[in-house]
Order: sequence, then structure tokens, then C-alpha cells
Amino acid sequence: MRQGIISQEVNGHQESPGAAEDEGRRRRVAVVGAGLVGSLAAINFARMGNQVDLYEYREDIRQALVVQGRSINLALSHRGRKALAAVGLEEKVLVTAIPMRGRMLHDVRGNTSVVLYDPNSKQCLYSVGRRQLNEVLLDACDKLPNVRCHFEHKLTSANLREGSMEFRNPNQEVIAAKADLIVGCDGAFSGVRQQLVRLPGFNYSQEYIETGYMELCIPSKSGDFQMPANYLHIWPRNSFMMIALPNQDKSFTVTLSMPFGVFAKIQNQNDLLDFFKLNFHDALPLIGEQQLVKDFFKTRPQHLVSIKCKPYHYADKALILGDAAHAMVPYYGQGMNAGMEDVTLLTGILEKQLRLDEALAQFTESRWQDAFAICDLAMYNYVEMRDLTKRWSFRIRKWLDTLLFRYFPGWIPLYNSVSFSSMPYAQCVANRKWQDQLLKRVSVATLLAAILAGVAIFSQRFI
Repeated sequence: MRQGIISQEVNGHQESPGAAEDEGRRRRVAVVGAGLVGSLAAINFARMGNQVDLYEYREDIRQALVVQGRSINLALSHRGRKALAAVGLEEKVLVTAIPMRGRMLHDVRGNTSVVLYDPNSKQCLYSVGRRQLNEVLLDACDKLPNVRCHFEHKLTSANLREGSMEFRNPNQEVIAAKADLIVGCDGAFSGVRQQLVRLPGFNYSQEYIETGYMELCIPSKSGDFQMPANYLHIWPRNSFMMIALPNQDKSFTVTLSMPFGVFAKIQNQNDLLDFFKLNFHDALPLIGEQQLVKDFFKTRPQHLVSIKCKPYHYADKALILGDAAHAMVPYYGQGMNAGMEDVTLLTGILEKQLRLDEALAQFTESRWQDAFAICDLAMYNYVEMRDLTKRWSFRIRKWLDTLLFRYFPGWIPLYNSVSFSSMPYAQCVANRKWQDQLLKRVSVATLLAAILAGVAIFSQRFI
């Protein structure tokens, strides 16, 4: 052991080298990242009998006064609910969640209209607090005797082939640890993925979009919401938009998404207030001018990145899940849900009792196309939310999708298949394509029939 490095025995267990070949034994699993996906993964690995160490570079979120760097609320949909139900936590989360039945659109004049997500079966999204959800998952980890949590442990290096890692704590001590399987759930800028990038055969791409975002707040008033609570509120403005999700404390988290060039034009308080009076005048009194100025200028607009990579594993030694494997822009509300679904799918494969390298390879092969698809869909939905929702063509298509879905169960609209089912994301896209083709053919046939009918009627007048 090198001087100055603390050796950390994983759960106090030491096993013989040959034991790694025994598929029936308890493995030592290190999960890096104790966020939503990481803590859920730790629960699932522990429930399968593994010894799990969960590492997080931040302090314990349950003890923190302020949680920096993360949106405070999220949209929970079917895939995330299914993952939580599998570990017995869905109902505990939904008790405090706020149902959102559809989008409430705010036009530039301050008029509102509602587009329901699912008028037929009344399914909805749920606004959940990130911190509260993370606390529920960490509490569940604490109840499992074979999970040990290590907070304020920042991963500084890892040797995936050997299963060794080094962490640094707030005292700048280097802590060495080993595991049979290293699972990276450490976000879009994953340290575990950085190690995978160095291995031959690993494909990786990232794309920053020209849009930044900034979080604002509509506070509660007299202990109540200032807008109808059971909707996702959207102010679509062609090239930019603002959205608001309800919080459990009766406030709304507001996200302003605009090209960086638009942000750059707002240099002072007058610029900001003039901009809001022109584009979001109904939201300005809800936020409050002083609070808007304070929140807007206290930080810079944040970048958004979309990441695609494959494979998600290395032999039987390492795996990445969630944003570490497929970071996406937030406009479909599927980042958390897709990450949790990763855990659901992985658990199902591991339960088949395959060799671990075969199981991880199967997970990669069954997941990467869907992950690529939802990354693309998230980019598309930004265009829909900021622009298409204002158009009559969008309203007509939404009405037609709802009508066909009601009378033909095989017709599942794109949004419903993504948010309210477990249909693979790639299949959701394929479904949308054949629906578009069918409607195009019907439209052409209808137009042609109308033209022929018009010609026939016109001809009759001259007979």
C-alpha cells in the first residue's frame, strides 16, 4: 500500500481470486454516484444479494441545507414509476407528488389554453421534488444491511481491468477501494465513463446545443399556488420558451430556455424587465420584478449537452447507467425516467442467471438504440414546446391522435407511448413514422377525392 493512501475494504469482505468465477456468490459492487439512478441501482444490486458500496462526491443530501446544481423538481412518468414500484417505493413517492394532467399554454397576450396529455385514460405526469425522491431512495439503501454509503468521496481514478478505484475526501486523503463490478451512475460528466473512453472499441459523442437555461421561481402567495397547480405551464415564443412545474411548497420552478445570443442581449435590469414585459408580461407580476432581477443576474445561463455512447459496459468489470450512458436535454422529461428504466431492464437481465459479461453485453445491445432514440426525441420536443404547440397544425394533430387512440387501441400517439408506456423508445419513433405515412396517404387521397368530386360537379353543369 502506497504511503498516504487509506485502504478501504469493501464491506469488510476479502475473497479469494478464484471466487470471481463463481456466478452464484455475492459480488462486491461499487456504485459511483448516489443520485436518483445510483441509489436505485444500489437497492437493486443489494436485493439480488450483492455487497454494495455507494459512493457520492457531494455531502449526504439528507443533511444538506442547500442542494446546489440540480433542478429541484422533475416529471415522473410511467417508466420511473415502474422502477420505483419494483422496489416498493412508488406509493411513498406519489403521496407527495403533484399530478400534471397536461400543458397549460400562455400566449404573448396572457391568454391560456390547455392541451391534456391523455384525455382518454386520464394518465398524467407527476411533479416530484428531486431532493425528496433522492432521500426516499437513500433511506431505502440504509435499510439494507448489505449497502454501505460513502459521502464526500470524489472518484479521482479507476482501473477498470483490476476493479480498483481511488477517491478523495474533504481532508484531501486518498482512499483506495476495490470491487468486482464498478457501476458508473455519476452523471453527464461521468468519471467512470472517462475510463471507458480510453478503452478500444468505445464510441462516444457529445453535442452542446445553442440554447442555455436559467432557473427562476414563482413563489407561493398567501400559502397557495399563484397558477393552476395540475399543469406543466409553457410560454412558447418560437425560438425560446419558459416552462414552470409545481412544487410541494406551492411555488413553481420556472426554467427559461433561450439561445445564448438572446441571453447576451440582456445586460441590465431595464433590459430584463423590458424583455419580460414584451414576452412574458403575465408571468412578471407572479415572479416579482425584484426577485426576477435578483435571480437572473446571480448566475449565468447553463449549457445543455446531449451524449451518446456505446457499449455501456466493459467485460464483467464495469457498467454505466443513466446520464453517464445517455445524457439528454431535459425537454421530454425522460432523463430520470430513462435512467430508472435502465435499472429495471438491467435487473431483468441479471435475473436470468447469465454469466455477468454476457448479461452486461445483453444490456448494452438491448438498450443503446433506445437510448439514442430518446436523446433525439428530447431535442425534437424542445422545438415542439417552444414553437409547434402554438400552431393549429399541432392542435389538429393532437385532436386526431386522441380520436384515433380512443377508437383504435393500436394507434398510440408518440407522447403517450413515450410517457405512459414501457414501449421501447426506438419503437415509439417507428410507430410515429408509420402513423405519419398513413395520415399523409389519407390526406393525399382525401384531397384527390375532393378534387375529382369538384371536377365531376363542375362537369355536370355543362352536360
